[in-house]
Amino acid sequence: MAGTGVHAQVQRLFQYWYANQVNNVRWGGSFSGDYGLECGVRQSGLSSPKLFNLYINDLIVELSNEHVGCTVDSVFINNISYADDMALLCPSVGALRRLLSICERYAGKYGLVYNCRKSVYMVFKAAGKGPESVPLIKLNDVNLTRVYSFKYLGHYITDDLNDHEDIERERRALAIRSRGNYTKRSLSALRVQYNNGFRVLMGLPRFCSASTMFAEARVDDFYAIIRKRTASLLSRLRGSANSILKVIPDRYNLPVMKSFIRVLIK
Repeated sequence: MAGTGVHAQVQRLFQYWYANQVNNVRWGGSFSGDYGLECGVRQSGLSSPKLFNLYINDLIVELSNEHVGCTVDSVFINNISYADDMALLCPSVGALRRLLSICERYAGKYGLVYNCRKSVYMVFKAAGKGPESVPLIKLNDVNLTRVYSFKYLGHYITDDLNDHEDIERERRALAIRSRGNYTKRSLSALRVQYNNGFRVLMGLPRFCSASTMFAEARVDDFYAIIRKRTASLLSRLRGSANSILKVIPDRYNLPVMKSFIRVLIK
């Protein structure tokens, strides 16, 4: 924890705590034998997120200082991290290999172990096109698998940067809750499913007027909710302290901003 600004006495407190703590596992009403924690931080501990941030911060700094990656407007970015999930952004296979080698060295130095089975890579399409084959990409001598869709922090990302898969997932969940069926992958189908779910909730006939039922219940319809959520998101982006996020609302020619505008003016 040297160079982190943490007082020496606090450092010694944590060192003693982690060196002498005892853990066990509860299964139903039974407990396992005691064991020590040899790696990582305590699960659900109040101090664990900050301790992990201190532990991983040097890796983020080293990756950022490598100066290979992508540029969003004029903002350079090559890694996005949330807790122990990290995404590397690179314009080429060679650049990605350089960043992975930094991760490997850091892990070896500090006793980290990457789960290579959960580590994958994706090639984003440009103008709807992408390479059919890609040179091997390895992490700790294990070949990484190329994927075309990946769930990251609760949302599906696809190589064509399309939202259809995320929308379909939400629509299926709504269909199950409202006991409906689903067939099409589109925002319109999600709206229909939302309306059907509302009818079930309010005990209304299946084919009653959607506009009338929302007006009488004084509840926003599907498109009003989408517009309000979009406006709220844009407001939060403009007020964000993150230099990457602040780029988005100021660039009306970005595909994501064009999507936002279409929603707002609909």
